Amino acid sequence: MQAELISIGTELTTGAVIDTNAPWLAERLTRLGVPVSRQVTLADSRRHIAGAIGQAATRTGLVVVTGGLGPTPDDLTRHALADAAGVPLERDEASAGRIAEFFAKIGKPMPESNLVQALVPAGARVLDNPHGTAPGLALCVGRAMVFALPGVPREMKPMFENAVEPWVRAQGGTGVAVRALRTFGAGESRVAEQLGDLLDPGRNPAVGTTAGDAVITVRIVAAAATPEQADQMADADVHTVRRILGPLVFGTGEDTLGAVVGAQLADRGLSLSVAESCTGGLLGAMITDVPGSSAYFAGGYVTYSNARKVADLGVDAELIKRCGAVSGPVAEAMAAGCRARIGTDYALSITGIAGPDGGTADKPVGLVYVGLADPLGACCKRCLFSDRLDRAAIRRRSAHVALNLLRLTLRATT
Repeated sequence: MQAELISIGTELTTGAVIDTNAPWLAERLTRLGVPVSRQVTLADSRRHIAGAIGQAATRTGLVVVTGGLGPTPDDLTRHALADAAGVPLERDEASAGRIAEFFAKIGKPMPESNLVQALVPAGARVLDNPHGTAPGLALCVGRAMVFALPGVPREMKPMFENAVEPWVRAQGGTGVAVRALRTFGAGESRVAEQLGDLLDPGRNPAVGTTAGDAVITVRIVAAAATPEQADQMADADVHTVRRILGPLVFGTGEDTLGAVVGAQLADRGLSLSVAESCTGGLLGAMITDVPGSSAYFAGGYVTYSNARKVADLGVDAELIKRCGAVSGPVAEAMAAGCRARIGTDYALSITGIAGPDGGTADKPVGLVYVGLADPLGACCKRCLFSDRLDRAAIRRRSAHVALNLLRLTLRATT
């Protein structure tokens, strides 16, 4: 069995809102052994929605529609679902009662318009929504089971888990295992080159790569007769990928560099501080995004101006004058000064030109130096990011490079 996803809302087709439901649903369905063959996003048009549902129901066994179940005139999914099935809408009194109870519970009067949410295509099963007023719907159309779920993620996700997942599991099917390895330090083309035949189309397990802020994720999807067999196949590929990519692999699943580095520090009882210029606190934010980071992160400085580099970190003003604020010696001095003043085992520093202005022929936009100080001294890494990257991307990648530099240093001292 395969699935198709239909996302409803003019706010999606105009770009006012980003659709986060489809990627989440695709991942969950893949893990259940149901590949998604098509994703469609539609504006609020009853005719177009009904047509899309009807066409999808001729091609696949499962259709999941999200959005368009609210109480306003542009919420047309229930009407379109009825049209696609060729049945009338009927008022479901139990749904009407639950909607009234919802408003009574929050102490607000119920607008009459909300009762449109109690209209159900004849023969449809109503899916309870404990997190909102829009009930979901399940109805067989053609050869497919169609689930219509609310567009609000906090309402959609529990409904999927409580209604769609049990239905999918009841259909049986093959076992599917999904793994993800996170890498940093090489571009996507280089990672793909190293993986070679593992990326061949039609291979099982299927191996692919995705990139985001220079973090390359290697995804492995194995299909087999049983979940146990799929797990064995996926784990074998994980072992192969780790052997090929070596230290490029920093984590699994949704691991971040901040979390992985934090775990390394916490495990060894080590401490960290940071000194930032062009990233303006972003590196510290990535570190403190991790719960429990206070166990190893002591704090830091944002020394955006040269004067603050001198006053707060003790960087020699003559060094800045001679080498420039964006230079290896200054990055090392920033890290060393930060470590000495805060008293941590390690310190990271970043100084660079994030743009869009401020670059020169000798020091173009995208030039960044990352410093690292430890008990043995200080070192730095020079980076020259593409001028096609915007300011935000350069800042994010600079912070990632700093975290990865510390990760590799800690790895080498294991």
